[in-house]
Formats: sequence, structure tokens, C-alpha cells
Amino acid sequence: MVDNIQLAARVGASLLARGESVCTAESCTGGLIASALTEVSGSSAWFGYGVVTYSNDAKQRLLGVQSAALQEHGAVSEAVVRQMVAGACRLSGANWAVAVSGVAGPSGGTPEKPVGTVWFALQGPDGRAEAFVRHFSGDRDQVRQQTVTTALQALLDRLTSDVAQA
Repeated sequence: MVDNIQLAARVGASLLARGESVCTAESCTGGLIASALTEVSGSSAWFGYGVVTYSNDAKQRLLGVQSAALQEHGAVSEAVVRQMVAGACRLSGANWAVAVSGVAGPSGGTPEKPVGTVWFALQGPDGRAEAFVRHFSGDRDQVRQQTVTTALQALLDRLTSDVAQA
């Protein structure tokens, strides 16, 4: 099992070395990504904002997600997580942001978006956002923990690849 706190520490060390910061915009995880990041001693040097936007109204009010995107694609969609990650960067001024929205279960799934479907988005200092979807199995806690692990690993991978390209 991957240790999310160890992953968070690696993310933090990379951000600290770069003099950069990260923020989170979370729905299905309810702040678990921010919690993992702030378990790391000294995280205030590179983490300042975590926004939990569990409702569609919160996504719109706090992150500027457009109601049209929610109506057309639903909260668990590429369009919405891309707007969430951009809104988190605008709100916080952080160099990096990660956003997640998914169906953790046990209810709420549909044939198109079954329980375990989670959309992720990352945005870096270049303003380039990338989004991807994963389909996890397990109970609610397992889906949420897999989401945290995937988000932290994706962020670490992006930080590492950006250093390699520099």
C-alpha cells in the first residue's frame, strides 16, 4: 500500500526546492488531499489553500465553475475538473493546483459514471492543465484513498517531469 504521507512529503520537498506552492480543489475526497499535504511538517512553506467544493453551488461560487458545464457534463467530468483547477489557482495564487471530482459511493453511480469514477486535473505555473479519469474499485473509503494516492502521484510526476524538461 502506498503511504500518502510519504508521497505528500516528496511533493513538498519538490515544491520547496522549486520555491513554488500548491493548492487543492476537492469534491469526493472532502479535503483528504489537503490533509495528507498538511501532515508534512513545514508544509505551510508550500501549501496555503485547500478548497472543498462538495456541492455544485460551492463549485460555482468558490471556483467559478460554469453552470453550463455542470448541466451539460455533470460534476464528475473533465470540463468541471478543468474549471475547478483553474479556479483554485486564481483563488490561491499558487503555482500548482490539483482538483478531483468523483463518485465515491456506495450510492450516486450511474451506468455512464459508475461508483469509483474520478476525474482529476492538474495545473502548473505554465497555466497548462491536464485532466484524466480513473475507475477505482472498493468501498467508499478505498475509492477516496486511491483518489488521494493518484492525485499526489500525478502531481509528483508532473513536478518531476517539469524539472527534467527545464
